[in-house]
Amino acid sequence: MNNKWAVNASPLILLAKIGQADLLPKLTTELVIPASVVVEIHAGPATDPAQMWLRAAGQKAIQPDPPVTAEIAAWDLGAGETAVLNWVRQHPDFEAILDDRAARKCAHVHNLSVRGTLGVILAAKVRRLLPAAKPVCMELVRAGFHIQPTLLSESLRLVGE
Repeated sequence: MNNKWAVNASPLILLAKIGQADLLPKLTTELVIPASVVVEIHAGPATDPAQMWLRAAGQKAIQPDPPVTAEIAAWDLGAGETAVLNWVRQHPDFEAILDDRAARKCAHVHNLSVRGTLGVILAAKVRRLLPAAKPVCMELVRAGFHIQPTLLSESLRLVGE
């Protein structure tokens, strides 16, 4: 398992909403949140749990955006997705943590390692940081995470649930 992650806004916002943002540093040896991701999160209300997490535990993970490569820029993704994918492209030992479909497709085309919010929860279950993944996944869905029920069922089956 890759232990270095560059995290986009959506996974961080969702995990913070359900009180699980602290899984990110627990699952990694190095966690990076590019500045553009921070800007996106700070565009929301000041009471947003992701903002509060960034001001506290997440502060040490914030890094300047890496230089943008033409190959990633051509995908015309959001600033956060672009920064995360450029980070991973320039630091091949990192994995991109993002949910956006176009960004995930870009990652696959460029052979970049990627996982989504669900993958973070499954990794936490495998590493025994969570006693069960299903209740956390159900909290994610209630918090606005969109996932096909069959994909969720198959994923949970992979971790014995």
